[in-house]
Amino acid sequence: MTDNDRPRTPKRASEERKPQGPRPARPRPARSGADGASGASSDRPRRDGERFGRKPAESAGERPSRPRPPRDGKPGEAKRTDGPRRSDSPRRTGDTPGAPRRSFGPRRDGASSADRAARPPRDREPREERDDAPRHNDPAVDADALPAELDRAAWRELKALTKENAEWVAGHLVMASRVVDEDPERAHQHALAAARRAGRIPVVRETVGITAYVNGDFALALRELRTYRRLSGSNDQLPLMVDCERGLGRPDRALELAGDVARATLPVAVQVELAIARSGARLDMNQPQLALTELEIPQLTPDTAYSFSPALFDSYAVVLAELGRDEEAELWGERANRAALALAEASAPDDEEDSVLVVEMPEDDQA
Repeated sequence: MTDNDRPRTPKRASEERKPQGPRPARPRPARSGADGASGASSDRPRRDGERFGRKPAESAGERPSRPRPPRDGKPGEAKRTDGPRRSDSPRRTGDTPGAPRRSFGPRRDGASSADRAARPPRDREPREERDDAPRHNDPAVDADALPAELDRAAWRELKALTKENAEWVAGHLVMASRVVDEDPERAHQHALAAARRAGRIPVVRETVGITAYVNGDFALALRELRTYRRLSGSNDQLPLMVDCERGLGRPDRALELAGDVARATLPVAVQVELAIARSGARLDMNQPQLALTELEIPQLTPDTAYSFSPALFDSYAVVLAELGRDEEAELWGERANRAALALAEASAPDDEEDSVLVVEMPEDDQA
């Protein structure tokens, strides 16, 4: 939830294209780790292992960075079309199509017309069906998709259901996480299946919102994420909500929504992703200097890489290129690549660090 392309001048909203500026990193998880606390006062950036409701130990082999979705096309698309990248540049997570890692499933971030009948109603909560009620054409769940794969926070929410229903819903959440990279549409169908039987559970509505976003249905994604925020009291998905407004062609409303919450009350990683979303909205409004200012935050430090650093550095490079500051844009693009590589190399099953030190070599040594 992508993303780490070489900087090039983004298209403008005035050119009647979808917003092309920086995207928020990945869709944020709904909780800060295995204990499920929302973490609004925490200074520790979320690790990617805590997304999709997974425990960090299960996901440490994956890259900790979360590059943002590509600037070309709608938010959430994974297609890379905005220019070449140096052949020696490390691949980042966002180079893999549809690569969001989100909080709605196991420990590991426009629906089609066929989805519409299955969507939760706009103005009311989806009806939770009886365990013995007739089923829709729900996607199949793998036999090994077990509730044990959910973190404690997600499973604790599901305990409001009967045991049989909770296990059934958990299976679909696990499957949504498993297939979202290679088959976002099927992931969305799993999310909708879960919502039909657990529509009042926050993590389920979050899952529907995130998978709708990945599939380009920004109106549904925005509605579902608003519902998730109302049910959970969490603002962790605010950057994604802001980007949905951009996807709907409303950058002014995106900025208004971004101002709903005091930044200091958000976890650090969410603050960074919100800055990226705000910067993209500024570019949509043809305000590149303000877009740059949005990104000049304390976390913009090249000597230490957090999970959000590659996306932040790359977004900064994009806006610099928009302003014609090409040499600086190239430098920050390289820093984004270097941070992603350092984070990937530092990742290990027993790694408990949230950041790594990045040492920049003198230009003579890089030759």
